Amino acid sequence: MKREALPDPAQPVVHQPAGTHLLADLSGIAAEKLGDCAALDALLRAAAEAAHARVLFSHFHGFGEGQGVTGVVLLAESHISIHTWPECGFAAADIFMCGSARPELALTIIETALQPTSSQINTVRRAPPAIS
Repeated sequence: MKREALPDPAQPVVHQPAGTHLLADLSGIAAEKLGDCAALDALLRAAAEAAHARVLFSHFHGFGEGQGVTGVVLLAESHISIHTWPECGFAAADIFMCGSARPELALTIIETALQPTSSQINTVRRAPPAIS
């Protein structure tokens, strides 16, 4: 029986990223797109599906007429959340996915639906620390 060589303990083990975390600040959005819990829930679920992620649960809360929404879609691969400020035409989206899910596809769906005039996207690769 052939044995595989053990890793050299003198060499650090480098981990691949566990996932990709997109932080999106979306500005210049029409206020009517930012206050409807059911519409935003459907949007984030569609975004998860487009990214090949599996929805486990979602919860959205509206803060009243003309006010914003906060919501989260819990995924087997992590989550998508959104916080909106209709009075400012602003939404902050947080898309974290691991495995083979593709968060950039989810972001494309969200941006296409909300039609921001500007977007600032920060991408963070999430990974455990290297073990030496």
